[in-house]
Amino acid sequence: MSDFSFKSLGDLSTGLNQKAFSATELLEAVITRHDQLEPRLNMFCHVDFDAARVSARASDERIRRGERIGVLDGIPTSIKDLIAVRDMPQRFGSRAVSDAPVAQDAPSVERLRKAGAVILGKSTTSEFGCKAVGDSPLTGITRNPWNPEKTPGGSSCGAAAMVAAGLVPYAIGTDGGGSVRIPASLCGLFGIKAQFGRVPVFPTSATPTLAHVGPLTRNVEDAATVLSVIAGYDRRDPATVNGPLADPDVAMRDPRRMRVAWSPTLGYGRVDPEVAQITANAVATIAGLDVDVELVDHVMDDPVDLWAAEFYAGVGTKLRQVLLDAPERLDPAVLEVLRIAISQDMDSYYQKVFERYAFREKMRQFFQGYDLLLTPTLPVAAFDVGHDVPPGYADKSIVSWATFTYPFNLTGQPAASLPVGMTRAGLPVGLQIVAPSHDEAAIFTLAARFQNATSAAPDLRPAL
Repeated sequence: MSDFSFKSLGDLSTGLNQKAFSATELLEAVITRHDQLEPRLNMFCHVDFDAARVSARASDERIRRGERIGVLDGIPTSIKDLIAVRDMPQRFGSRAVSDAPVAQDAPSVERLRKAGAVILGKSTTSEFGCKAVGDSPLTGITRNPWNPEKTPGGSSCGAAAMVAAGLVPYAIGTDGGGSVRIPASLCGLFGIKAQFGRVPVFPTSATPTLAHVGPLTRNVEDAATVLSVIAGYDRRDPATVNGPLADPDVAMRDPRRMRVAWSPTLGYGRVDPEVAQITANAVATIAGLDVDVELVDHVMDDPVDLWAAEFYAGVGTKLRQVLLDAPERLDPAVLEVLRIAISQDMDSYYQKVFERYAFREKMRQFFQGYDLLLTPTLPVAAFDVGHDVPPGYADKSIVSWATFTYPFNLTGQPAASLPVGMTRAGLPVGLQIVAPSHDEAAIFTLAARFQNATSAAPDLRPAL
């Protein structure tokens, strides 16, 4: 059987078009590799390979008739367990949620099915997406393919681990405070959350003003392809953007000169020296790619209190009965932050709501002077599993250690993590690219330039 590991979405699609292999052969190879990797990495909370085989056979029939739907047709992927998939459980990484199958697909899943995607199952998540590392009481510890003793990050931990391990070319995650970008950074992937509402969310999230759905991939082009499929208006989500996503293929060829702000700390972050150097080196490379880079030391004060008040209050309200009746079923670290969040009084909560709108306006004005903002995605590389925060960050919470990601869930603007280097210990480092509201195209322009400029670098892969 052919080895399809680490093949890009584009390469797999070309192979299917040319009938070099079938969708069924590809799927069976992926299942075999899953059986080898899953005991070591713990990437899935639910699989349905029988349903995947039905989908693969349908793709093969379309290919035989010359009616292949598009690039995703016949190619395996997975969906994070915070997203509804018809006939599969949706347990949110929690023992407090039933394992009964749900009756409907989320809009992003519907669109993947219509594009012919072969869905393997549900990927692991921290409980209700509440931690920035990859473990939950339901599924235990998900591990980083670059070093299984390290966390892949969270909460889209299983999605990131399987893409980094070369099992699938893309996986679908969610991002309410960095949960696509954090594991993208720690696993050496490109991960993007588009403009808030660009990808519809339904059923309603526990964090409805913060939640995004987005892809994790090993290159920029594959992310653009997937995002183009799952983006678009849906009446079930009142926050959905009713307008087209700018053509990423055009954006990736855009020759315009760009003006970019580079902020190594945003004004409040504390960054590991090696991560700081790797990201600074990447920015120096970017400065040679028709980009004017301006150092901006202070962009904002830390808005973590605004983010935590909104995110954890939403999850806590959803879980109020569990908090009262069966708190022992929850992750102790999650339980602590939820109790704090739901103890807010109304005045305090709404004061933070209005502070959030003021913060959003401040960022809108900031981006009037720049095409993009660059920061480290995270202040650290991957750290040991079993810890909720990195060494040296004991003063931080289970999310506030991820210093640079959550501000841009408050604003809703597009943001991505781009892999830009490796530490001496062989662990990936990401650079965050933040765009003005609704301007995903600017992210794809810069990310493609960097990727093309550094394509001569070795094709690094975890030694699995």
